[in-house]
Amino acid sequence: MRVFVTGASGWIGRALVPELLDAGHDVVGLARSDAAAGTVAAMGATVLRGDLGDLETLQAGAKSADGVAHLAFGHDFTRIEDSIATDARAVEAMTDVLAGKAFVAASGTPMVPGRAATEQDDLVFVGPVGGRGNIARAILETAERGVRASLVRLPRTVHGEGDHGFIAHLVALGREKGIAAYVGDGTQRWPAVHVLDAAHLFRLALERAEPKAVLHAVGDEGVRIRDIAEVVGRRTGLPVTSVAAEELGFLGGILAIDQPASAQATRELLGWQPTQPGLLDDLEKGYYDR
Repeated sequence: MRVFVTGASGWIGRALVPELLDAGHDVVGLARSDAAAGTVAAMGATVLRGDLGDLETLQAGAKSADGVAHLAFGHDFTRIEDSIATDARAVEAMTDVLAGKAFVAASGTPMVPGRAATEQDDLVFVGPVGGRGNIARAILETAERGVRASLVRLPRTVHGEGDHGFIAHLVALGREKGIAAYVGDGTQRWPAVHVLDAAHLFRLALERAEPKAVLHAVGDEGVRIRDIAEVVGRRTGLPVTSVAAEELGFLGGILAIDQPASAQATRELLGWQPTQPGLLDDLEKGYYDR
């Protein structure tokens, strides 16, 4: 396959591009800057310069490909509604020229009170980010127009060496405050996946997912927040301490929610089996100590 990847120089893109190339696929990576273009080229992919607002370029990349992996999103949370509107237009532009081809997009695992979320649960966003759920549903609906559209829903943490996401922020915030923090009693659970396992699932989805497939890239179904804090505390020497969610800002609100997720249906559907270390084992490697 010839695969067009948006977000090719990003966290998951830097794992997906080599995964695709190693499997014998040709890869074209979208790059919005010289630095991004250098990263994409260094991995052995063809560079297409542009960004999510460049609709003609997106259509050209999609039209020349056999499938698209859509990973890019503008993460300026001070202008989140603009980012969502840009993403919606980008998705529409690419899927308009993808009849008979694959389109796999990154999304997020849902939060379901009292149990682990499954692939059958609807993705519900509220407030300013509500539009992301609408985009996810619109992507699946493109199957009615002949697009082999699927979603890979990612957990809150996609970890591995080089991660700058939620766990890295938690460690940095802990250093700033002088504690390894958790919220409440710390029994809240986070799903997690290693970035290499996530990349492998994106490849399988491009190759084999049926139209309207909803897949969960979940390695750890639910890791207790206190267990994360204890590993962080042991590695950094910081005291492990319970705090109110408000003390950790936006991250505290996320840490306060119990949000496990299952990938059982995904494993049965595509034979995907995570092989990389789980979150706690990865924390023990010291990536986040630096």
